[in-house]
Amino acid sequence: MEDLIIFDNVTYRYDSDGAALKPAVSNLSLKIKKGEFVAVLGHNGSGKSTLAKLCNAILIPESGRVTVDGTDTADEEKIYDIRRKVGMVFQNPDNQIVATVVEDDVAFGPENLGVEPTEIRRRVDEALKSVGMYEYRLHEPHRLSGGQKQRVAIAGILAMQTDCIVLDEPTAMLDPKGRKEVMQAVKKLNRELSKTVVFITHFMDEAVQADRVIVMNKAEKIMDGTAKEVFSHPERLKALGLDVPAAAGLSHELKKRGIDMPDGILDNESFIEAFERINFEGNNT
Repeated sequence: MEDLIIFDNVTYRYDSDGAALKPAVSNLSLKIKKGEFVAVLGHNGSGKSTLAKLCNAILIPESGRVTVDGTDTADEEKIYDIRRKVGMVFQNPDNQIVATVVEDDVAFGPENLGVEPTEIRRRVDEALKSVGMYEYRLHEPHRLSGGQKQRVAIAGILAMQTDCIVLDEPTAMLDPKGRKEVMQAVKKLNRELSKTVVFITHFMDEAVQADRVIVMNKAEKIMDGTAKEVFSHPERLKALGLDVPAAAGLSHELKKRGIDMPDGILDNESFIEAFERINFEGNNT
């Protein structure tokens, strides 16, 4: 797969009344490939949200370089081209919805890009169908649940035909049902429409669904691998103030006690299957 977003030794720091603070991201280098689903973990202040905003030029590096499909995000003349390729979905869906009818809100982005009306109509319908919100197209957004609003926000990005969607803790304010709805929509976009996804989260059960997990701590990338690789180090994650999926943590504890649990268990179903197999084999020896 080709690289879509490249961070090359990137540092960024915020300032407070002219006083420079410690870097929010420090000497960060990474590559995100087209079609990849990347989850980014880290405690508050680790740099993960700054990473997200650097992906589509909301923030510009203090030093180093971020490129999107070969275009430097610091090139002001290319800013709209970059944001056509990489769209952002934020934590609070109420802050992203601007219209009083769902389909009008989804149409807002393409309208501002000067897309012709018939094409806007097609894009809006396709985007809403992709996130399972087409039947709500004439509803008032304020009457929707949090998960439904977040799916409308995602549809708005889709209607702009971006290659990549960056979601900055989009489920943080949602109940379990809303979180599940959003994750189902995101996985569908990634697997069926081949959209690149960068998903900032602090929920481990969401991170395990990604192709790749990046862990940030004190402005630096300190872990980067598949979910199985990253969550096979529960002590290291806990030392960083992070949880691990319950199934992974319990499996690790059983292995420490001499029970031959397989590596890479991340979900309850896999844990139960492995535990039952061990019990069965034990009862037949």
